[in-house]
Amino acid sequence: MISDRDRAMMARAIQLAWRGRYSTHPNPRVGCVIARGNRIVGEGWHERAGEAHAEVRALSQAGYEARGATAYVTLEPCSHYGRTPPCAKALIEAGVAQVFAATTDPNPSVSGRGLDMLRAAGIRVTEGPMGDEAARLNPGFMKRMRTGRPWVRLKMAASLDGRTAMASGESQWITGPEARQDVQRLRAMSDAILTGVGTVLADDPSLTVRRDEMGDIGDATDPSRQPLRVIADRDARTPSTARILRGGNVQVFCASSTLATGPAQDLAALGVRLTGVAWKDNGVDVSELLDALGELGINELLVEAGPTLAGTFINENLVDELWLYQAPVFLGSTGRPTAHLPIEVMADKVQWKVLDRRQVGEDHRLILARH
Repeated sequence: MISDRDRAMMARAIQLAWRGRYSTHPNPRVGCVIARGNRIVGEGWHERAGEAHAEVRALSQAGYEARGATAYVTLEPCSHYGRTPPCAKALIEAGVAQVFAATTDPNPSVSGRGLDMLRAAGIRVTEGPMGDEAARLNPGFMKRMRTGRPWVRLKMAASLDGRTAMASGESQWITGPEARQDVQRLRAMSDAILTGVGTVLADDPSLTVRRDEMGDIGDATDPSRQPLRVIADRDARTPSTARILRGGNVQVFCASSTLATGPAQDLAALGVRLTGVAWKDNGVDVSELLDALGELGINELLVEAGPTLAGTFINENLVDELWLYQAPVFLGSTGRPTAHLPIEVMADKVQWKVLDRRQVGEDHRLILARH
């Protein structure tokens, strides 16, 4: 039986986990509360890969009061030695009497082992309180463990008439400063940012997280690294002077036949990683690209691309969330569309459901998922 008190404690653990939304990559976001009855004696969250996990931080704060206490954890405690010792072992050694785990580890090679270790030590284990809420902390980690692919967020900025740029390609700026600040936070949540070489050539973006442009992030841990920048570039046309190459940590997906060419070798000499993947008439094979990113450990992918690549993701139903920033402006009938989609009749329209809508400065932000 799960009481209101248990739900309140787990809700606090989820709240703590969210503090790591910009910083835990590639690890999942996890929070933990140690309580004796209604009194919290220790709490913590995972901040960065390689540092103490949430359970260890909470136990350290609880000290001797952890013995006989109840632990509330948003994700099953780990049972294996990685960069840090197993958290299940730490809970056992601390003498915790009961553990509530909101979600089990989705990794099939370790799922359930941490809970089994706790039970074998005589600790009472309850699975599932607020499981859906806890799972939403880590959509990418959950999806990659189950499918091998990252969670895909497609970000678009559009005018009231559905245009993302002028016919000339000019696009700075459609949205206001508050929306651009929000995008910086969205980037910081992402393991990787994908764009196409057309966008690189037209806009010369850096696609970096700029902490000074994120604004106030409250009690969240500061981001500690830049997302992997990913370019879909069949013929390795990315210029060596492109801003996106500055600072390293760039992955280019090109055609396999391009790998041995001079332009590809020039990029490799700059430290850019190049991988050959299949290409179709309408561009890169995005399914193969997503598989490759999953193998790199990418949990959450942000797509910031032009209408061709964006349209491919939508047309192949590979978008988990669409983040649409709509500005109160018109760009005119000659402007560029948000996505190229081969739709001719109403019956083929692409239907979405609204997950969240809110005002961001003068702009309107919609988060949508496919019906």
